[in-house]
Amino acid sequence: MYLCKFEMSMREIRNIAVLGSTGSIGRQTLDIIAEYPDRFAPWLLVARSSADLLISQARQFRPHMVIIADAQYYEYVRDALEDTDIEVATGSAAIAQAVTAPEIDTVVTAMVGYSGLESTIAAIGAGKRIALANKETLVVAGELIDRLLKDSTSVLYPVDSEHGAFYQCLMGERMEDVEKLWLTASGGPFRTMPKEQLAHVTAADALKHPNWSMGAKITIDSATMMNKGFEMIEARWLFGVEPQDIEIVVHPQSIIHSMVAFKDGSVKAQLGLPDMHLPIRFALGLPDGRLASDCRKMTIEDMANLTLERPDFDKFPLLNTAYAAASTGGTAPCVMNAANEIAVAAFLQDKIKFTDIYRIINETMEHAPLVAHPGYEDYVQSNAAARDYASKLAALTV
Repeated sequence: MYLCKFEMSMREIRNIAVLGSTGSIGRQTLDIIAEYPDRFAPWLLVARSSADLLISQARQFRPHMVIIADAQYYEYVRDALEDTDIEVATGSAAIAQAVTAPEIDTVVTAMVGYSGLESTIAAIGAGKRIALANKETLVVAGELIDRLLKDSTSVLYPVDSEHGAFYQCLMGERMEDVEKLWLTASGGPFRTMPKEQLAHVTAADALKHPNWSMGAKITIDSATMMNKGFEMIEARWLFGVEPQDIEIVVHPQSIIHSMVAFKDGSVKAQLGLPDMHLPIRFALGLPDGRLASDCRKMTIEDMANLTLERPDFDKFPLLNTAYAAASTGGTAPCVMNAANEIAVAAFLQDKIKFTDIYRIINETMEHAPLVAHPGYEDYVQSNAAARDYASKLAALTV
């Protein structure tokens, strides 16, 4: 099923819920909300543990409600905002309930990793417009989200630059005319580094992305190219194509955000500067059209030396892992994501080597039982079991 839907124009001011407001995507979303005060109003801001930044955002934007997911910071945030009329809550259950508020029009899901799943399901159940920046939702539970959207009035728009590019290329087209999706990747900081040296790179090395400014977790995922594997699975569900019909192509300049090849031999590409404000702005502007901005526009010089190359599946084996998980289906992608989150966290804490990330993910997937047709509780249990097993592997690593 093609999950991305179209809807009629709605020009009134939209109340926005920003889940993950203190992260990279969340902060840039608030930039755009501030840029268009006649179009958008923040109703709910959610952060995991960045209490001080959440308090600052609350004072600047004056939402109806803020939620700090980590309960240990609840009293601190509540007391800091007691001189306001902003409601303060904590916990995942509070997030899932808040996104269903009738006042909210659009939910921007920018929480990192598995944590975005429960609230996205709640937003779908409430029929909300969803600007999806949490790719793990579809990686972990794409089959479930597919089923839920079939029975919902919820409309989903992709925020990732690559998926936003696919969406733009497919506007006005028939999916039956599509032959292939070309998913572009920068190649990350280690694109030209010999494979033998990867065992010795540090977290500081991996966090030096050549083009994009992102959070730590997604930057490491870019370095391993796991992020591109996630995006392949996300594209599979968003646009109703098979994994083998999505081809990853390395584009170091990050100007071509993705391409669609059609059966008549033509190709559409969407280009833009590597700035996440652009796809966020596009997603928030739908269905009314593009939001004009005074941001720097692309020039001929920006497009003068664009190159494309095939990825090295031997040097970046998690690409193979992702395609295998997508083909297996069931809980396999959920397990892969859980193991990756644990392994990346361990690498960022200097507990394991960069190449141990590959090993921990693959060993966890080999160990985990497969549920072929999972329900929500199967995802919850598979996620928990995979995290536990991957954590033990990370602790055993010397």
